[in-house]
Amino acid sequence: MTELHISSSPEPQPKLLNEYEKITPLHYRILFMSWAGWVFDFYDLMLFTFLLIPIAAEYHFTNMQMSYVVGATLGATAIGGVIFGMLSDRFGRKPVLQWTILTYSIGAFLSGVAGSLGFLMIFRIITGLGVGGEWGTGQTYIGETFPAKVRGRYCAIMQTGAPLGIALASVVGGLIMPLIGWRACFFISLVPALMVLYIRKRLPESDLWLLRKAAGKTPRKKFLKFEFEGVKQFITLFSPVHRKYFLLALVLAILDMSAYWLTYSWMPSYLHVERNFSMTKSALWILVTQTGGFLGYLGFGFLADRFGRRPAYSLYSVVMAFGLVMVTVFWDVIAVYPPVILGFMFMVGFGTGMFGGFGSLFSELFPTSIRNTAMGSAFNLARGVQFLTPVMISVIAVNYGLGGGISLAALFALLTGAWIWTFPETMGRKLYTGD
Repeated sequence: MTELHISSSPEPQPKLLNEYEKITPLHYRILFMSWAGWVFDFYDLMLFTFLLIPIAAEYHFTNMQMSYVVGATLGATAIGGVIFGMLSDRFGRKPVLQWTILTYSIGAFLSGVAGSLGFLMIFRIITGLGVGGEWGTGQTYIGETFPAKVRGRYCAIMQTGAPLGIALASVVGGLIMPLIGWRACFFISLVPALMVLYIRKRLPESDLWLLRKAAGKTPRKKFLKFEFEGVKQFITLFSPVHRKYFLLALVLAILDMSAYWLTYSWMPSYLHVERNFSMTKSALWILVTQTGGFLGYLGFGFLADRFGRRPAYSLYSVVMAFGLVMVTVFWDVIAVYPPVILGFMFMVGFGTGMFGGFGSLFSELFPTSIRNTAMGSAFNLARGVQFLTPVMISVIAVNYGLGGGISLAALFALLTGAWIWTFPETMGRKLYTGD
């Protein structure tokens, strides 16, 4: 199927992709490439957490210095989310998806040649910019092209790229790294850039975005003229029309991101240092959480399409919080039953499946003209705020250990499940192109 072109003639136009009754091969191609971009997006982001120890050992960096690098990476995702979101709303979903993948691939590759803390931080910031842009662009792409009745499950399927990305990072950072060294692990990250060739040749532009463009409301500005328009676009999020939903979305993402990053930013080190796991065993246990995450994302999408976005979030938040409390505060109580601990680790991962709801929920709240800007900004500004979490855990760990810091994630998970009820129920809502 070739790319859809919207004309201004009075002749009947073909159905939009999100109006199809059945999912077509073109839908699946859009899904697969958005999903694959997210897999390697998260892989490049999380690989660094598995390489913290060997990098610090080689350069004699302290935990606090490494926390600053992790925090700077997360902070850069906020900037990337805003910038690439505005670019996508102005230039289209397809080209910007390619730009984000190239950015994080190059940043990760360069991380392998860093020879100092300063250069390492710069290259991780470049990685963060691309990482921040890919999620919003991919989720907008899927949200605009998939039918409303199944939007939740397919947006959630894209989100399964996160646990698979972490699983891949666990394998490379925990199992392969001792054989090839930490620098070679980063060099592998250049491979995802090859996906750009497929996207350029085989994927269409979002026809909903093209419809907006054909109406003369989303012109392709020359790149040098984009800056002013992009700033206006971002400011629009705080206008009376959109401010309420944008702030609600931002707070929801901050709460859920806090739960996630308080859990995972130091989890490998928590298992290795405080629970005396080898790096290999630590990686294997993280794989258990990501197995739970993968199944959790899949289940969330079907649950959200069947019962609504709000009940799904609340249920998953309780599951995550309970699992977290058990593997931190009550670890010593259940330590004599390793299978039980693994079960709770699985629950932690399964509960993070509520991230599968952001794509569908956010796409249903905003119009096409600012959809990617809103989605990318809310999701990634929230992730950018998380530059504080690695540092926060390091500070708390001085008195309460890494487990004490990680246990705070349970509180944020529960707050996420409560905050979702400030939103209207958007299940099955038709996307709109107006302002």
